[in-house]
Amino acid sequence: MTSPALPSASDSAVLEAVATGIPAALSDLGHLVRIPGMAWPAFDQTQLQRSADAVAALAQDTGVFDEVRVLRAAIPGSGELGQPAVLASRAARNGRPTILLYAHHDVQPPGDDSLWETPPFEPTVRDGRLYGRGAADDKAGVMAHIASIRAVSEVLGDDLDLGIALFIEGEEEYGSASFAQFLSDNKEALRADAIVVADSGNWDSVTPGLTVSLRGNARFVLRVRTLDHASHSGMFGGAVPDAMMATVKLLSTLWNDDGSVAVEGLTERDSPTPDYSEETLRDEAGLLPTTQPIGNGTILSRIWNKPAVTIIGIDTTSVASASNTLLPETTVVLSARVAPGQSGADAYAALERHLRAHAPFGAELTFSDVDLGDGFLVDTSGWAVGLTRDAMHDGYGVAPVDLGVGGSIPFIADLVREFPQAQILVTGVEDPHSRAHSPNESLHLDTFRHAVATEALLLARMNGLERPL
Repeated sequence: MTSPALPSASDSAVLEAVATGIPAALSDLGHLVRIPGMAWPAFDQTQLQRSADAVAALAQDTGVFDEVRVLRAAIPGSGELGQPAVLASRAARNGRPTILLYAHHDVQPPGDDSLWETPPFEPTVRDGRLYGRGAADDKAGVMAHIASIRAVSEVLGDDLDLGIALFIEGEEEYGSASFAQFLSDNKEALRADAIVVADSGNWDSVTPGLTVSLRGNARFVLRVRTLDHASHSGMFGGAVPDAMMATVKLLSTLWNDDGSVAVEGLTERDSPTPDYSEETLRDEAGLLPTTQPIGNGTILSRIWNKPAVTIIGIDTTSVASASNTLLPETTVVLSARVAPGQSGADAYAALERHLRAHAPFGAELTFSDVDLGDGFLVDTSGWAVGLTRDAMHDGYGVAPVDLGVGGSIPFIADLVREFPQAQILVTGVEDPHSRAHSPNESLHLDTFRHAVATEALLLARMNGLERPL
């Protein structure tokens, strides 16, 4: 990328346009939050289509795109189509680069409504935050793109030469099953010099973060079976291992006494981390006063650079239906976060080896529904990273922090494969108190304003760059 040409718009004009447009952006965000678009088949799929249509209308109304479409791609090997995504594009002019802006419009299910202080799909503002499912993850990412495009278009007018592709996915929370096929189907429309993935977080509510590492994931279902039928616990207990006993003993082998992962073959990444206190962890994670943190090493190294294993679901007899019975089988869902640098496939293989080797009493193990994703490390030497850091500094008024993130965005590996020359920038609108995926999810409103300002500055400054020949 060549040196910037003279800027077509001043920073002050862009920031003023952002500030003027924030009320409309928040109003539009509220409308999106009211749409319960969830990709799980158990939920009303007409709402997901409604959500896609609403996003497409917002993109169309910016007036900058040559084409706006709602599309579905095939899920490989299933004979089914994925969920509706929005693809909008405008061609670059006068030798300018192209940027691809990604977010997703689908949301997590709300869970237990009784745990929400206000209804999950009724956007509510209190104490400087907007509450609602998807308010942060990731409809705020959608609106950050839309609002920044509006601001830059208003300031630049006919001088907007930057190519822009907008890809708003509809199944990120459900595993992005058709993502790779969507990229393949629409490769030319999505091709870009830089890609902004607006689905991460920030250091805190006032300090921006550029995500430079992500953990991978290995999620699977494990069935543990010890009997071919249930038996009376009084008649056979003490001689016959029930499935729950075997499951508890087996799962306990996954961790050391300090809570660190005890699976041979799961790797760690050696990388320095910023200072982060136990007090901050307690505040942001909601640790009870008597609960102690787990693991070893610096706190952020445990979250960013080491593996973690979590039991996220279990099927067994409910408390209400409990009887004096030896259970013949149990089923659990294991979710492992994989250190950057190790593939999800290698991590899963290590976990399966470990579990099979430690199955107690000869318990029968069955593995199914395996979902894998690789981690990601950003090349921070590229031109787009420097440009983004500068935009963050000017948009927030605070120097950004390079972040590792303990979560996973597996589809980034697909972006790298399809567009190996593109620089990938992982940003976001969340702060540590956003509670994404949890009850009372919320968006810090000032963080949103600063995120929009950052992206608008980035777009305006890229508009002054010449694409290399």
